[in-house]
Amino acid sequence: MTAQRTTAAGGMETAFGFRKVGEGEKQGLVNDVFSRVAERYDLMNDLMSGGLHRLWKDAMVAWLAPSRRPGFKALDVAGGTGDIAFRIVEASGYQAQVTVLDINGSMLAVGRERAIRRGLEGNLTFVEANAEDLPFPDSSFDAYTIAFGIRNVPHIDTALSEAFRVLRPGGRFLCLEFSDVDMPILDRIYEAWSFQVIPRIGKMVAGDDEPYRYLVESIRKFPNQENFAAMIRRAGFARVTWRDYSGGIAAAHSGWKI
Repeated sequence: MTAQRTTAAGGMETAFGFRKVGEGEKQGLVNDVFSRVAERYDLMNDLMSGGLHRLWKDAMVAWLAPSRRPGFKALDVAGGTGDIAFRIVEASGYQAQVTVLDINGSMLAVGRERAIRRGLEGNLTFVEANAEDLPFPDSSFDAYTIAFGIRNVPHIDTALSEAFRVLRPGGRFLCLEFSDVDMPILDRIYEAWSFQVIPRIGKMVAGDDEPYRYLVESIRKFPNQENFAAMIRRAGFARVTWRDYSGGIAAAHSGWKI
């Protein structure tokens, strides 16, 4: 049922879940998945994490501790629906300016609507672009965040290099991602929940189990904590560390541009 995780050497470029696809095919397939689940994206994360993703996102933004002084600029990549961006703005006392970037227009549309309902549109800019080719000058941001998105980027090493490029010296990279469970019993429970329950619930709730099956499989292909930390270091970041959440179901990785 499971497949071997990719390593720091790469391999996610041609992995669409457990399927191997041709170079250049993955992005289009991923875009289709997120277009199909955009309206139910938060529900999807609730299903995949038992609702815990909300606490993990709170913890990541608390770790970021965005400045409450005017002028703090953050880039939230693959953040179309606004979950992380909203938290950053609120944690900054409504001082931060956050650019929400996503390759999927359907996800961004959901985020824009949510921002208007929350009255946060003055703090947010929404940009449709690719994480592998960011449309910003060097040294543009104080923080770069990405939550549950980097495993869907075909060339993760390129995205990490772009993150390093657009951060200012002293800027911080934070990535929250489903990771490698390292607790006996919990790992087996999580495995059964992921492969046997989540696709069935997806079928019931959304009428389509395929996107949920891909997302579960993509989690199992993603590098473990140590290997992903090695990739972050290789992109140039210093003081790289991570924090496991819920026994490693998710992990937040941190790095600094020194």
